Amino acid sequence: MHINTSNSAKGNESSSKKYLLPFILIVSLFFLWGMAHNLNGVLIPHLKKACQLNNSQSALIDTSVFLAYFVMALPAGYLLRKIGYKTSIIIGLFAFSIGAFLFIPAANMRMYEMFLVALFIIGCGLAILETAANPYTTLLGPAETATSRINLAASFNGLAAMLAPILGTIFILSGKNYTEQELNVMSEPDRLTYLMSEASSVKLPYFILGSVLLIVAILFIFIKLPEIKNTDSPSDNENSNKSIFSVLANRNLAFAVIAQFFYVGAQVCVTSFFIMVAQQGAGVDEKVAGYALGIYGLLFMVGRFIGTFFLKYISAKRMLAICASATILLSLIAILGSGMVVLYALGGLGLFMSIMFPTIFSLGIMGLGEQTKSGSSWLIMSIVGGAVFPFFMGEIVDRCGNMQFGYLVPFVCYLIILWYATIGYKNPLVEPKLK
Repeated sequence: MHINTSNSAKGNESSSKKYLLPFILIVSLFFLWGMAHNLNGVLIPHLKKACQLNNSQSALIDTSVFLAYFVMALPAGYLLRKIGYKTSIIIGLFAFSIGAFLFIPAANMRMYEMFLVALFIIGCGLAILETAANPYTTLLGPAETATSRINLAASFNGLAAMLAPILGTIFILSGKNYTEQELNVMSEPDRLTYLMSEASSVKLPYFILGSVLLIVAILFIFIKLPEIKNTDSPSDNENSNKSIFSVLANRNLAFAVIAQFFYVGAQVCVTSFFIMVAQQGAGVDEKVAGYALGIYGLLFMVGRFIGTFFLKYISAKRMLAICASATILLSLIAILGSGMVVLYALGGLGLFMSIMFPTIFSLGIMGLGEQTKSGSSWLIMSIVGGAVFPFFMGEIVDRCGNMQFGYLVPFVCYLIILWYATIGYKNPLVEPKLK
């Protein structure tokens, strides 16, 4: 694929300038979907309280979003091929905004099922946006600077990982927590007023989010984006006729899909139950736990930069093994520890998990050649792990009554990742490095 540009130096310079506004708009998408994902860590304990849910029910928040990714993975790719980048992005933004606006009637009725529908629609919009925006970012300018552009865009996703929990804590979490016994002794009007007040706190943040999404969608409608032309080689077209399952014959990819499935499950489990584990294990209140989740996001972002630096000197396989070993130790501390050491362990998980997704991704597609697109699709579909494992974690917590024991789920996930890094992955001739 390529973008039509002038062959002259002057033309290239003017083309670079005209890419600036489209690139800024694309970067805003990375930030917006980062906000949506990282607000879930606040939503789960909040809606658990507002809608009177158990832990496995509250984990359906993640299931709704990540199941949408799995359902929309192939349709989003088909949509992209048929109608192009710009229209796909606009459709994704409208779907995202519709889901955000549905939070208002869901809160008015305090209907958890409607919240789940809204989150599923948001997830569908996010799947379309990510399918279109990631490759489009690499095409907005010279090929030699594509890696720099997508890394810059991804850094705003990391910024959202820090800001979303902080903003969610300020505008959504009330800091009021009543035990079941305390709620039972309240008069019915007082109890209903409290629960409706809790549910209503999501309306303003999601109304603002939905409005911003509409504004960005309108900008995309009226801003002229560079035209993308499909110049796939005959071998690419021939390869596209192969079964999508044929690429799984590659051992490294097949095991990378498994590792990625467990990694996404672990990450979502950690963030989804972070606030509740911090409250139980470290003994902090809801607000402090929410701000701590923001610090976790900061450490996740910092870990990306630190990991990228060390990957210049350490192989991706070894770096993945080191980080997996660290997360295994930290998850054990989160399970068995008490006091502030639990909070420190939770923050450390963000630091060491940060490089796992791109590292597993790069190892998985290494040497696939013409089947790289198919391999990438499988690795994106493996994100469905985020829909599966939080529910299991909620079941464990509900059965044993101890929030920290739920971290046995990410602990097992990290063991699988360590297995992939040390045994499952076989070195090709050239070890991939993240730039």
